[in-house]
Amino acid sequence: MAKNSFNKVKAGDLELKEKVVAINRVTKTTKGGRTFSFSALVVVGNENGVVGHGLGKAKEVQEAITKGIDDAKKNLIKIPVHHGTIPHDQLAKEGAAKVLIKPAAHGTGVIAGGSMRAVLESAGITDVLAKSLGSANPHNVVKATFKALGMLREPIAIAKTRNVSLKKVFNG
Repeated sequence: MAKNSFNKVKAGDLELKEKVVAINRVTKTTKGGRTFSFSALVVVGNENGVVGHGLGKAKEVQEAITKGIDDAKKNLIKIPVHHGTIPHDQLAKEGAAKVLIKPAAHGTGVIAGGSMRAVLESAGITDVLAKSLGSANPHNVVKATFKALGMLREPIAIAKTRNVSLKKVFNG
């Protein structure tokens, strides 16, 4: 399956804030005993429409988080944020996780569960209604949320594609 090339952004000189979504401890039993390793799912964003996610694995928690941050900076996308919300409803699926995000009126806040909330807040969305409809696995929920955010289109772009005025896009 071909990967969609969303609005990719370079980390460059952006002021990014990190949020750890999930930390998983993995145990490997060998002849010499148990060895532990950690994986960290991290979301980074500038709270102004740019957001990314990454996974880091290491023997120490802090090292795994650092690797996750580095990976997240390589996967940044730009999303359209209009007055603190998104332009339209969007549904996306990744694995068994299915997410629905809807725009909300000013003052509503971020109505979303754990992993989706981290992504939406890092992106700078302040008013949105979101629901995870399938699996609660944080990895797939984050990926599905990114897929949904990546599919969002701005009204100006839609008007240009259809060769109609912006007023016609909103009023039908």
